[in-house]
Amino acid sequence: MGEVLSQNEIDNLLKALSSGELDAEEYINRDEVAVKVYDFRRPSKFSKEHLRTLEIIFEHYGRLLYTNLPAYLRKNVQVDVMNSEAVAFSEFANALSNPVLMGIINFAPLNGSIMIEMATNLGFAIVDRMLGGEGEALEKKREFSEIEILIIERILNICVNLMREPWQNVVEIAPRLERIETNSQFAQIISPSEMVAIVTLSIRIGDTEGLMNICLPYMCLEPVMDKLNTKYWYSTMQVKDDGTYEETIENLISKAEIPVKAILGKSTIAVNDFVNLQKGDIIKLNGNIDDELSIYVGNIKKFKALPGSSSEKYAIRITSVIREE
Repeated sequence: MGEVLSQNEIDNLLKALSSGELDAEEYINRDEVAVKVYDFRRPSKFSKEHLRTLEIIFEHYGRLLYTNLPAYLRKNVQVDVMNSEAVAFSEFANALSNPVLMGIINFAPLNGSIMIEMATNLGFAIVDRMLGGEGEALEKKREFSEIEILIIERILNICVNLMREPWQNVVEIAPRLERIETNSQFAQIISPSEMVAIVTLSIRIGDTEGLMNICLPYMCLEPVMDKLNTKYWYSTMQVKDDGTYEETIENLISKAEIPVKAILGKSTIAVNDFVNLQKGDIIKLNGNIDDELSIYVGNIKKFKALPGSSSEKYAIRITSVIREE
């Protein structure tokens, strides 16, 4: 309600209008001050910048799912980020149906947990595919059996472990799947009024398509909220790209196991002689005892060496390296 004017103030105002000191049109055409509606029950804790950065992170995550899941499901997997939004946890929980397929993930070292909610048709498609089927979902909804939950848990563990790389530019995380809930009432891990960010992915396994919702509570991401902006994300990614991938590839190659074999010599014998070979028989090779041996790495001839022994085991001593391509 506006301020009530006294009779003297009204008289002075009318006098100013009649004398031309005040212009009524000026007040009539004055623009109203824009008022922004603010809901104190749903404080805006996630900005558009925060949500956009989360989309970028999970776009990277989607590419990892696209390249890794087909190795386990033996089926083409398509992943797309649909959208991201900030809502109260109660709105997210009320939208869940029963049965639900919900993974509770410890997001260490950050406090609290996040949740992955997967469409039930995707869960049944994963079970069908892992058991040798075509990956078709059930027409009627029903509860998941304990065996089906264990099969889905294996795939969810893979999905959880793939989260490490996309979050490296923000924080080093060690996510761990704590449990899988099939009843939405047991998935109340935070206060209903707590704000959460929801990132929705569309996943297609063969001909079966469904949604995956990742629920990220504000209380979990609060310590790293200042890093959830595209400028910081791209700047750290630029720095890490200079050497991180090269070192990672070198480490992976250095741990690869490849066969190394030494060829003592070759010989040609008749099949009849081969069938009748017995202990103590001698096969004459085409090389001499003093000749250097050819050493193969995989199928590539790489070294020359002399035979010998070391600690009562057969061994070779490399004499030269073959550097030809």
